[in-house]
Amino acid sequence: MWYYDVMFKKFVRKKIFILAGHPDSGERLNRSIAEAYARGAREGGHEVRRTHLGELHFDPILHKGYKVIQTLEPDLVKAQEDMKWADHIVIVYPNWWNTMPALLKGLFDRMFLPGFAFHFHKDKSHFWDKLLTGKTGRLIISMDSPKFSDRIFFGDNTNELRLGILGFAGIRPVRVTKIGGIKFLSREQIAMRLEKIYRLGKSAS
Repeated sequence: MWYYDVMFKKFVRKKIFILAGHPDSGERLNRSIAEAYARGAREGGHEVRRTHLGELHFDPILHKGYKVIQTLEPDLVKAQEDMKWADHIVIVYPNWWNTMPALLKGLFDRMFLPGFAFHFHKDKSHFWDKLLTGKTGRLIISMDSPKFSDRIFFGDNTNELRLGILGFAGIRPVRVTKIGGIKFLSREQIAMRLEKIYRLGKSAS
């Protein structure tokens, strides 16, 4: 199976980078979500690279802000290479306090640097070059609260990553899949949601 590109009217094989963004690489649900997407993508004929945040070794803290650029650890260099390689970037993570885990935010703080993700114009204007333009994204977010109540009480909790980080670098569209009410779901219901994720992977969407 190949992905049908409507714009160019042809089937293409996509290169997909999956980042499992739970700090605990042994956590079962987010790992299962990443595995389901990867399995679907491979069976759909796409190339897949997958990384688990909890298995990476790096300092997530910007000790001097951006005044002093810290040397990137090998794992961050590899994550940058995987993102540059990919046509489609999938990030799986839990919603904690209405945002992503701190370690995942630290990864973007450290590696979304000028020259990789963006380039500000030298005239100090409000414009910048989006260096990851041409790529698409998918966020898959797990959370204990039901989706409808989370949206009503706390609004859209995807803007920081979807627009402020990925969109800032030119990755668009970034579509969102939320798996809510985790603690209330039966094994059968979780299996149904993983099947949906598998189908997303197979279609590289």
